[in-house]
Amino acid sequence: MEQKMIYLLDVTNRDGVQTSQIGLAKLQKTIINMYLDEMGVFQSEAGFPTTNHDTNYLIGNLKLVDIGAIKRLRIAGWLRAIKADIDLAREMVPELKFVNISISTSPQMISGKWSGKRTFNDVVELMREACQRARESFECVGVNAEDASRTTMEDLITFTRAAKECGASRVRYCDTLGFDDPFTIYERLKIMAEEVGIDLELHCHNDLGMAVACSVAGAKGAVDGGVDAYINTTVNGVGERAGNADLLSCLLALRYSSGMEGRYRVDPSIDMTKMWRLAKYASYAFGIPIPVNQVGVGRNAFAHESGIHADGALKDRRNYELYDCEELGRGEPEIIETGRMITTGSYGGIKGFRNVYDRLQIEFHSDEEAREILDLVRLANVTTQQPLTEDELLFIARYPDEARKILTLTIYQEPEIKKQRTKVTRKIGFPWDRTGSANNAKGG
Repeated sequence: MEQKMIYLLDVTNRDGVQTSQIGLAKLQKTIINMYLDEMGVFQSEAGFPTTNHDTNYLIGNLKLVDIGAIKRLRIAGWLRAIKADIDLAREMVPELKFVNISISTSPQMISGKWSGKRTFNDVVELMREACQRARESFECVGVNAEDASRTTMEDLITFTRAAKECGASRVRYCDTLGFDDPFTIYERLKIMAEEVGIDLELHCHNDLGMAVACSVAGAKGAVDGGVDAYINTTVNGVGERAGNADLLSCLLALRYSSGMEGRYRVDPSIDMTKMWRLAKYASYAFGIPIPVNQVGVGRNAFAHESGIHADGALKDRRNYELYDCEELGRGEPEIIETGRMITTGSYGGIKGFRNVYDRLQIEFHSDEEAREILDLVRLANVTTQQPLTEDELLFIARYPDEARKILTLTIYQEPEIKKQRTKVTRKIGFPWDRTGSANNAKGG
């Protein structure tokens, strides 16, 4: 029997952007999706389909899928395991096909969030109702067990089995607080796979510095237990508190670590030569410098200075390098303009704009077309508050209709279900915001 596969499911545009004090403009989230697609990543958890300011961005990205600009990457949404959220998502982003629904499963969170008003059995029933409703509306439904690492194995098995019975495609094991260690998570995922026989996701946080190790060990456990594994990652490890499992670190561990190399099947669509560009772009967009010692993409990742190391690397790079910088798309010189620069931005004029696009070898058929793109470039610069990169400028010129949709931030015309729910929550005084999600409910 063919060995099961390990896939990469990136959550930068959902979990990464929840990080305190940072964020991404919708254009930047879109460019990350484009890069992830070029890299061959299986899925992007792209945002919240019940949140007003995410809807146009999600619709625009799904249009990019329709026209073939995004070729393989699945664009997915995150929802609470609540029937009302599922119905609202269907109305706000009707083209959406892939979702994950999430609910807390640990005694700590059941007690701490619901103040003793719900039991674990209540949680299972809520998940059943939500999963069944989601299966009526979406092509693929994943079910998240938030704080799975502090949930008993007995309860996890019960929850996972119920999700499978309801038609879930996968169950996400969320190590929400980074509580697990690689040895424990391997055993737990292997037991879940053997007992229930449903594909499993690993969603690990880095509070104890073990997110990558736990993700790889958990994926190993799932595959050894006979199911496919899906590792949740973020670019450069950006995420809440101490971060999430870093995309590149997971890939390199799967490919080169002594216990994994050549022994486990990793999604063959992955092209790691795209990683350098993706990591640099995410660093620029988030405004977070890449640490000098960051795995693979840090400034010192392939730097050698001590006599023994430099001599050994010069004689044979394998003496001190497990993999080549070229495998990650590194090795080309970076050229920095030191003379006159003409840029374009929120207050740019048509002459400077045409000069910038001439350098990018983009020709416009008319002044009207050029001015239309200039307006979009100005708007994009307003939303990012940073000089636009070449790839951002090219994206706007190539996909102006989709760019216009993605860049449009409006208060969505609320569907009736949302209006009714807003009236109810206001009456009883719950602190729901107008996006339809609780301010503190987006865990994972």
